[in-house]
Amino acid sequence: MKILGIETSCDETAVALIEGKNGRVRELESLVASQIDIHAATGGVVPEIAAREHVSAIIPLVSTLLGQWTRRPKIDAIAVTAGPGLFSSLMVGVETAKALALAWNVPLVRVNHIEGHLYSSSINEAKTIKFPALALIVSGGHTELILMKGHGAYRLVGRTKDDAAGEAFDKTAQMMGLGYPGGPAVAKAALSGDPRAYALPRPMLNEKNFDFSFSGLKTAVLYTIRNKHLAVEDPQIAADLSASTQTAIVDVLVEKTIRAAKKFKIKTFLLGGGVAANDALRAALAARFKKDLPQVGQLVPQKKYTTDNAVMIAAAGYFHAAKKDFISPLKIKADPNWELV
Repeated sequence: MKILGIETSCDETAVALIEGKNGRVRELESLVASQIDIHAATGGVVPEIAAREHVSAIIPLVSTLLGQWTRRPKIDAIAVTAGPGLFSSLMVGVETAKALALAWNVPLVRVNHIEGHLYSSSINEAKTIKFPALALIVSGGHTELILMKGHGAYRLVGRTKDDAAGEAFDKTAQMMGLGYPGGPAVAKAALSGDPRAYALPRPMLNEKNFDFSFSGLKTAVLYTIRNKHLAVEDPQIAADLSASTQTAIVDVLVEKTIRAAKKFKIKTFLLGGGVAANDALRAALAARFKKDLPQVGQLVPQKKYTTDNAVMIAAAGYFHAAKKDFISPLKIKADPNWELV
């Protein structure tokens, strides 16, 4: 089964073609038009600008993607991100998918962006997901633990009460003038830093639930800089503070994940979201699962699938299409607040 994926939830215009078979997903082709340089000037995404960029990029991307074959491949379904995200950006992808589905008489699947991140770890994997499975989705806007009892059967078991982990990374980078996007900048600086240099809190680490909170950590970083009069322009000070912040975030994410994995007796662990590219997080999770739960299979996405992309949307779409979970092109709508569970 071949699925065309379309993703325009924020500032990446992305299209992809995947092949799904027997519960496995293989990328055939993927294209992304990034807007990161455009939004770097403002230190964040400007919705109106993002939408205009999507409009100019989406059709050329689809044409280029499909034009690489001598004959256009038979597409069994189109999968599009319908939410959550920026409304104006989502609209571009949804309306494009709707038009293509009607023109080509191809079934249409609406995909939740978070669900895409959930399935990103299964792309090009020989292993299949065994249930129950637990997914840690961690990005600039989301930090969630999702229990999967089957494809499409989700239960939210933990989430951030305020800011997401990625937000803490971004704001920490901003305080130190490390640039945008902040997560990779902090991770790079942390490589030469001492994670024990500054005593930062591990929010909600000892509470008997699977929820998170990172707003207090951001505040602690701010007060550490102010109260200690830190010269954050000093590369070593920035490195030490980056390492201390990163370790605080990773400690909480790993501990909560392992507790949830034990409670729900999972068979597979999935990692997804932009922060899933963080090497310290990946290493810490691998070490803890090996130590505490060696029987649990781990599916960790290739780094190119941790940022927004259409391959993961097509992958999630495949599992919907396999169950004939389609939506009429005349009924699909963009929903910027669509929650997976």
